[in-house]
Amino acid sequence: MSSPSPARTSSGWLASETPAPDNIVWHSLAGQHSRFATGTDETRRYAAGFFADRRLCRSRRPNLAALTPCEPGEHFCDGWSGPASAGWHIETESTMFKMVWEGAIPDKDEAPEAIRLGAEHAKQALELAKLTNPGPFGLRTIELGEYFGCFEGPRLIAMAGERMCAGPFREISGVCTHPDFQGRGLARRLMMKLIRRQMQRNETPFLHVMTANDRSHGLYVRMGFRDYRQSVVRVIAPG
Repeated sequence: MSSPSPARTSSGWLASETPAPDNIVWHSLAGQHSRFATGTDETRRYAAGFFADRRLCRSRRPNLAALTPCEPGEHFCDGWSGPASAGWHIETESTMFKMVWEGAIPDKDEAPEAIRLGAEHAKQALELAKLTNPGPFGLRTIELGEYFGCFEGPRLIAMAGERMCAGPFREISGVCTHPDFQGRGLARRLMMKLIRRQMQRNETPFLHVMTANDRSHGLYVRMGFRDYRQSVVRVIAPG
């Protein structure tokens, strides 16, 4: 896949100057999220409970043998290309954009009513993710960073949070709204809340969006994100 020309972001870096966003899963697992990781110096994955599909990444062709033994029905998300290793098969393959924030810091908190999600909200967050499919999400995902939600009474109706991280880069993820409450701008306001908090910590927001998701991709461009790279994403499984 070809990449866009490197561009300086609002944080002052050039895409060609930093490798962190290029292999963010590995940088997270080997760095700030190492306490959540299992595996070796060649291949690592998130421990059980963080994602429906555990994630791993170290190189274009990771040592998949390091992932065994696997649990029954276990799947993995990864981004290398080429044929699968012996004993493994590719279930699905697509492409996604990695997008990095280039806008100014939001001048106000656009979702002051949002509540920081904790362990007591984990089941509701998982139910909302299963309903709306914002990407891999598990019961423990909200432990990976700050997650905020909008509620109607006791009901969680929208959420957004932080997933992977490396150095100054912080991923915005799990962005979703219950179908009954879409069209109110809840997800966008939650994202802007997170962007403001990240930039106040001198972090650079970024996110992933599937290439085929034109609607979300267009929204993120209008908000202030720019394409950094398009890459392969696969779901692989043993057998």
